[in-house]
Amino acid sequence: MQAKDSAPPGSLSERIRAFAAGPKPISFFLFLLIAVTIIPAIGVSVVLLQRNNEAQREVVTTLAEAMAGSIAEAVDRELSGMVTTLRVLSTTPSLSSGDLQDFYNRAKLALAGSGSYLRVLDENYKPLLNTSVPFGEPLEPATDSLNDPAAFQEGAPITSGVFFGELAGKWSFKVVRPFFPESGPPRMLVMTRDADTLVDALSQQMLRGGWNASVVDRNNVVVASSFLSSEVGKPFFLNFDGSGGIYREAEPTEGRAGGTYITIVEDSGVSGWKAVVWASTATIEEPMRHSLRMLLAGGLLVIAIGAFAAWLLGRQIAGPVRRLARDARRLGAGEPVHAVEYPIAEVATVSSALAEAALDREQSENEIRLLMREVAHRSKNQLTVVSSMAKQTARSSRTFAGFQDAFQKRLHGLARSTDLLIAGGAVGVELRELLAAQVDPFRPDSPERMKMSGPKFRLANQPAQTVGLAVHELATNAAKYGAFSTSTGRLEISWKVKDDTLILTWREHVSRARRRNVRRRGFGTEIIERMVGGTLDAEISRVFHRDGLECVFKIPVDRLEPDISTSGPRVGEAD
Repeated sequence: MQAKDSAPPGSLSERIRAFAAGPKPISFFLFLLIAVTIIPAIGVSVVLLQRNNEAQREVVTTLAEAMAGSIAEAVDRELSGMVTTLRVLSTTPSLSSGDLQDFYNRAKLALAGSGSYLRVLDENYKPLLNTSVPFGEPLEPATDSLNDPAAFQEGAPITSGVFFGELAGKWSFKVVRPFFPESGPPRMLVMTRDADTLVDALSQQMLRGGWNASVVDRNNVVVASSFLSSEVGKPFFLNFDGSGGIYREAEPTEGRAGGTYITIVEDSGVSGWKAVVWASTATIEEPMRHSLRMLLAGGLLVIAIGAFAAWLLGRQIAGPVRRLARDARRLGAGEPVHAVEYPIAEVATVSSALAEAALDREQSENEIRLLMREVAHRSKNQLTVVSSMAKQTARSSRTFAGFQDAFQKRLHGLARSTDLLIAGGAVGVELRELLAAQVDPFRPDSPERMKMSGPKFRLANQPAQTVGLAVHELATNAAKYGAFSTSTGRLEISWKVKDDTLILTWREHVSRARRRNVRRRGFGTEIIERMVGGTLDAEISRVFHRDGLECVFKIPVDRLEPDISTSGPRVGEAD
């Protein structure tokens, strides 16, 4: 039964899978080449456009910050002027003497044309005079003195929030200043001003490109706005915290539609109000979106033109390529292939390469055989070393577990040396790297407990393998009995070249050296004496001092150096 997800023969999905899995025509790759050329350019253009837009937004935001600061300063000037007026009026002698008629006339004259009026309240908040009505008329009790008690308590001017003045029928705000005469009860001077007088401070700013400005009081109620006059007296429609700054993604309050807004808030130092400059994020980003749409449309048009050009070029190239395919099949069958002059230089080059491939194939086969012989030779050498290690380890081990552990550790040491040999190749192995590779598995964490010093010296592959095994045995013994077996032991390895001889010194320092059976000959002794001493013609001296072992190797340089034609740094070259 046919599977549910299998497509019928010749269906669109089957053709798509066959095209994706099979070889592609050259026009397809030409189209990819054009796409790879154009799409990154479009991407770079998008990035540059975005960065340019971000730079412009930073400039606009900076200007908006300056506008917010300017509005806050203008509001502070207006409020400071009201405070100054109250302070000057409080010094009027008629106020101190209780001549309210004279004070009324002076205050009304001082506030003429300012859009403000003055009230004087007694200590019980009962109105004594009001410049907005004729003197002597009955006065209504004050109903908007929300901050008056605080003004008496603090003894300093206080700016209220916005409120609806029933007498004037407008949204207003007030500045309250207490007055404490030398004799008599205190008085309170309340200057009330229409909120729409602050619109001038907003209209003086250059608000363009969808930017608007509002002044809000401490309760985030709008005092003045350049957006809609109907917003005055209502809570500001954006959410932001109590401090000034830039809010790039401020959202409207609950019940208000719209996206996010970029909002700049500047605090007023006199009143605690805020100057808010804001703009819709969509409005600010619309030029960027329009530029992106135009860029993408142009990019798609260029890609379409490139696809058509790729189809035409593919037809011109497909014929010679098919003929090259036939030549390649003849080459695979061992038939002679002759170069053909094609109109396309690259195709002609491939034809010439196919003609030469038959000759190169025989040479390559010879090189492969040579490499296989080299691999076989190195493998035999490794097997010989491993066989010798196994025999000597078995001879010095009392149990199978001891043999297995010692043999495995020596194999690991041989493997580390082999890694260095492979990495060094024909130029050999650096002595410092060889010593570090063999000692590092045994050394303690403290770097002060091991020190290596000496010039650069490169060993040939076979001597490096032998020296590596010997150093591994010394490091093993140091971990069991010597410098690394205690918490305070130290190891110093130094070498130098003198009179065509490499002098390598292994010196252990321990506070209390453990005794060793110097007569017992283990695998380490065999390595040191037979392989290093016999194979490399080395002079070896081992001295067990009271504070640790000292082992000195004197090896002729000509037994250690790699081939001069392929060697790296010269022997004895300083680090």
